[in-house]
Amino acid sequence: MSSILNVIEKLKLNVANIEDVPDSFSSDVYKLTLASGENVYVKIPFNKDKLFREYQILETLKGVIPVPKVLDIWYGDDNITGALLLSAIQGMPCTGDMDEKLSYQIGVNLAMLHEVKPPGYGFHLANGYKLLDPNDWRLHIKSNFQKWKEPCKEILDPELYKRCILHFDGVFSALPDPDGPCMVHMDYRPGNILVNGNEVAGIIDFESARGGSSEIDFTKVNRYIWEVNPRTKIPFIEGYQSIRPMLALERVLPFYDFYDAFNAVVWCKNRGIEQNQTFLQENIVTLRNSVGYCV
Repeated sequence: MSSILNVIEKLKLNVANIEDVPDSFSSDVYKLTLASGENVYVKIPFNKDKLFREYQILETLKGVIPVPKVLDIWYGDDNITGALLLSAIQGMPCTGDMDEKLSYQIGVNLAMLHEVKPPGYGFHLANGYKLLDPNDWRLHIKSNFQKWKEPCKEILDPELYKRCILHFDGVFSALPDPDGPCMVHMDYRPGNILVNGNEVAGIIDFESARGGSSEIDFTKVNRYIWEVNPRTKIPFIEGYQSIRPMLALERVLPFYDFYDAFNAVVWCKNRGIEQNQTFLQENIVTLRNSVGYCV
């Protein structure tokens, strides 16, 4: 609580009420009711890279898709990474039932995001846009997997780990050419899609967004939307295709489901195994299913 009080002071806000926003897994997010009665949000990112990344991307997406407006930014001090003051969007996370109209709109919004063309594969930092070196998405994916091997080896049982290493080589080599560079969200799931009735009201949480290949954004769409409610898949794809062509999903989804779960194991190790045990086990199950290892 001391962090948000510090931020409120730095941003010179007159606040009547402070609410902690649950299910914000990386950054600290607070809903503030100002003395005027207006609701706003303060986001205190996990690190400064995420602060600048979200700020730059929200500025880029103004008028492209519905996103929060950046009302102010504080660049932090030795104790706090900084904070964004964001406008409130009139909507709720899309965690309930989803009809065909809403699914179509969610597909449209993802396609419109993917139509934004960054300078190359890379991401925003404080000193500008940093291109991957080399500017190659496939090498970036392979490099990430190599970095994740050692931390995953400490968590996964030896047989599962061995199968994961072998599995990567086979599925990675079968991937088609990447679809990019384009702007990708990296966490496009119901919790980050705000709706008002059956209309998309806004898309939030761009702290991990970057210039990448569109294929990576369908991982959580598949896991948390299509697999939960299969009838949403066709209208989603129709909405997406009304803006841009759909890639060959059947060639990329199995790989990214595996890749995302491998990454999530490392995330759990870095953020704390005990407090993220449920999420860890969910992703271990995904890895077991991906490599065909049942015990």
